[in-house]
Amino acid sequence: MSIFDRFKELAEKNQPTGPVEYLIVGLGNPGQQYERTRHNAGFMVMDALAQRLGADIKKLKYKALYADTVISGRRCLVMKPQTFMNNSGQSVQEAMAYFKIPIENVIIVYDDISLEPGKLRIRRKGSDGGHNGIKSIIYLTGEDTFPRIKMGVGKKPHPKFDLADWVLSSFNDEDKKSLDEAAQKACDSIELIVAGKIDEAMNKFNS
Repeated sequence: MSIFDRFKELAEKNQPTGPVEYLIVGLGNPGQQYERTRHNAGFMVMDALAQRLGADIKKLKYKALYADTVISGRRCLVMKPQTFMNNSGQSVQEAMAYFKIPIENVIIVYDDISLEPGKLRIRRKGSDGGHNGIKSIIYLTGEDTFPRIKMGVGKKPHPKFDLADWVLSSFNDEDKKSLDEAAQKACDSIELIVAGKIDEAMNKFNS
């Protein structure tokens, strides 16, 4: 079977029906200049997830690029907000309101400088931890009880190194390989969380 035929088979298998039940949101910044940067770890996971599902994240609505697909038997939107990181909550809140999605069914994937590249940390809820994208989501939805998957991107090389410069810097080849491997684990985690198995996801992948 060719790659094209496999992609077509996956797309047909994941043809969504019924109401949207989950939002799967990877955080990042739009634009080619940000593609390999640490702050775009969430986007990288969404791209890996879309490839796994045979989906295209190319429709534009809710201030996001998105794909309408099926994960673990449930209809989901896989989203990449196009508002830039600090206003990520605009996209999340808009899609939540339109589809009447409860906050517990919004899964956010984003970068975490406290974890080394290749490490994951899954949580049911929590504070923003100083992350501006999460801060925006909590502020605009008024809730912090959404499951989240933190992707390790490595700490600053020196305490005085500017944080913005660090998260907008690119991965080296070794770290990018670690992140790509972690992205596949994050996709596995998303499938488990949508299936109602967040405890299994945390036990299996938290590090």
